[in-house]
Amino acid sequence: MRTAIKQTLTVLLAAATLGGAASARTDNGGYPYMTNISNKTVSNQNYRTAIWTGHHMQVTVMSIKPGHDVGLEMHPNTDQFFRIEAGHALVKMGPSKHNLNFTGHGDKEWAIFIPAGTWHNIINNGKTTLKVYSIYAPVMHPYGTVDPTKAAADAREAAHPDPTKSVH
Repeated sequence: MRTAIKQTLTVLLAAATLGGAASARTDNGGYPYMTNISNKTVSNQNYRTAIWTGHHMQVTVMSIKPGHDVGLEMHPNTDQFFRIEAGHALVKMGPSKHNLNFTGHGDKEWAIFIPAGTWHNIINNGKTTLKVYSIYAPVMHPYGTVDPTKAAADAREAAHPDPTKSVH
């Protein structure tokens, strides 16, 4: 019960912060949900939108402009999965930020698996917007997260750092 109240308050706070009730409906977590994930991903115009946040897993859709990236990061306790729905990506991973010894290129329908504790970056090296969805386990971002741009995401994360979740 407390979790449901906490999630409801988080949604209301997110809606107030992000400009209204429409923002509150982006995250359907905590309830059974079905969607065409490909259509949801391709139609997303925000840098990141959480579409489902549960207790142990989260799904986000992302839109990354040509020449931009996710940013070099490592999640100590979170496994991550990406699937490319549109565009081209350069993927770099490794045991440290100075040793990214895994490099790969991916296109539509390619999947990227990132174990917890692995440094990684997803770079849009194409000429069109890179559209991906990501699954985090456990949850990575606050319920209802909508980051219109990477700068907004960076600012939100800097304002509320959680060293157990991500290192840049």
